[in-house]
Amino acid sequence: MSNPLISELLKEPDAYLIIQEIENILEDEKARRIAFYNDITEQEKVEFINGEIIVHSPVMKRHNTASLLLAQLMNVYNIKHQLGFVGIEKIMITLTRNDYEPDICFFRKEKSESFTEKQTLFPTPDFVIEILSKGTKDRGRGVKFKDYQAHQIEEYWIIDPDHQTIEQYHYEEGQYELLLKSSEGNIKSLVMTGFQIPIQSVFDEKINLETLKKLM
Repeated sequence: MSNPLISELLKEPDAYLIIQEIENILEDEKARRIAFYNDITEQEKVEFINGEIIVHSPVMKRHNTASLLLAQLMNVYNIKHQLGFVGIEKIMITLTRNDYEPDICFFRKEKSESFTEKQTLFPTPDFVIEILSKGTKDRGRGVKFKDYQAHQIEEYWIIDPDHQTIEQYHYEEGQYELLLKSSEGNIKSLVMTGFQIPIQSVFDEKINLETLKKLM
């Protein structure tokens, strides 16, 4: 059996009772998730994670800088080559159990062509980027990493603005494989075909501008 948690559960004589209790908890969670959809506003950055509503604190300038610099590179390249849709900050993606607002996400054209102008909830992206902060680093490497992997999001970048590094993960054979972790050199996306940038263009405005000109 592929999932070790299931294997362990099936060893318990009261497995049926445990499953029934889990089902009851998840049904209650589903009701709270619907209420969450009805209550969220555009003013807050919030996520629904394992039954809890997570309200995010304001970000530091270096977090905002990295997010903005990378998003503008991705968006310009995407517009030029018409690859799909780049979402930033307030795009809420709905996975099986949880709802996230990644710092940046990308959907290939075959998925994004059906999006409407008034859409507020979005399906599983093809590429997700999370920029770490003191309050989000555990989720970025923990529950989100596991959830993105479980939903087979093909590419995942974790950006650390404090150390100016990018980690690039690619989904292969049921799990994420670390392809790169560096603060130097170039990084090339596997999902956004042909998108290659210097890592420092995410942190340095001058390098970003030079890269932007090349992408255009």
